[in-house]
Amino acid sequence: MSTLSAEQHAWYEAACALVDRDRLTELVVGMVDIPSPTGEEAELARWLTATLDAAGFDSHYQAIDDRQANAVARLRGDGTGEDLLLYAPIDTLTVGDPVEDVPWIGPELRADMRPRAEVHGDHVVGLGASNPKGHGAAVIAAAEAIAKAGVPLRGDLIVGFGAGGMPTNGRTARGLSRRNAGHGVGCSFLLEQGWWADHALIAKPGWSVAWEEVGLCWFEVRVRGTYTYVGSRHRMPYRNAIDDAATVIAALEHWFPEYAARHTDGLVAPQGIVAAIEGGWPRMAAVSPALCRFMIDLRTSPRSTPADVRREFADALDAILTEHPGIELDWDMVLSIPGTRTSPDAPVIVATTAAWEEESGRPHEPIVANSGATDANILRARGLPTARIGMDRIGGEAPLPLDFSSGMNVVDIREAVRLTRTIVHTTIALCTRERSIP
Repeated sequence: MSTLSAEQHAWYEAACALVDRDRLTELVVGMVDIPSPTGEEAELARWLTATLDAAGFDSHYQAIDDRQANAVARLRGDGTGEDLLLYAPIDTLTVGDPVEDVPWIGPELRADMRPRAEVHGDHVVGLGASNPKGHGAAVIAAAEAIAKAGVPLRGDLIVGFGAGGMPTNGRTARGLSRRNAGHGVGCSFLLEQGWWADHALIAKPGWSVAWEEVGLCWFEVRVRGTYTYVGSRHRMPYRNAIDDAATVIAALEHWFPEYAARHTDGLVAPQGIVAAIEGGWPRMAAVSPALCRFMIDLRTSPRSTPADVRREFADALDAILTEHPGIELDWDMVLSIPGTRTSPDAPVIVATTAAWEEESGRPHEPIVANSGATDANILRARGLPTARIGMDRIGGEAPLPLDFSSGMNVVDIREAVRLTRTIVHTTIALCTRERSIP
């Protein structure tokens, strides 16, 4: 199944012989033990810069502001080949601080929700241990192995770790003020500053090769009502904005699966969710508010533009208002990142698929019905053909049962080894071949 020549395969075996599970465990623990919530990745970026520098890369700490930064590095080829960017984000979805996370994450922080690594045999537990830090560790381990093995690169190997990769606007805790701190801001900044390549490989969850993924549109819906007092409900005009918002939300929850069914094709099944709601004064339950607003994340197919999705959402709300004519609302699309696609025939997809098949010993099987978005959308939208590959979910041997949190925060080091070997294979396939001349 391998597309490597005999010489390339010898380089691959030499590099893979240097892939060490203890080193991968050390990398994961090192990354988890440095908190990196969105907007505060600078300390981890410095650690990554030093780590890549020690591996022989020309490494750079790339500040975005005084608390947010990327780490990026280059291992130079001889100039006769094509360049590959190995990329992973470095921020965690939640913070690891009960002041910010509780009660929305649960009544308390579990061990896997804290930025403190625990090693349990083949597994490491801690905030972001799998996503993104276990995937980032695999990128480092692959880069270290290629450098140490002395693989004769033709094209440059670029390693990028981007801040702000999670689907979030900026936090306002601990003196943070920038609103554009997530949604791929670090990835975009890295490319803007000249760190470009011919191909890109992003390490994110899923033991399969993906060449397309969903985008996302965020909507804010504002439902109007009557500001009044419970003692006056029976004496004055009364329309409860919270009650009407609940009606709209329930109708949208019925509509989301219909929307998903219409747009499920290729590798994607775009989903929708009501994510947050705000209305009234918790300190003053005696009055009803004049406004209740809520946020929606609606994932989008690579074959739909944000304008298409906005119109489809508008039609859904119009249908709800037709059924409930007394409800008054307005709304806006407040964020949009289009879904993207790379041709399955692109060299990076072909090379990554061949690497997957060699590691798996069977024909590639893509994972379908995906609704997760990553910085791959930023890479592809900027013009880089991009493959996505990652690790499988944790199994029954893991120290915690699988749920959304443990899927992010528990990594199986054996999976990390497999991913590292696959990244090595892809890198050698692309960076040791002669550049094709158009």
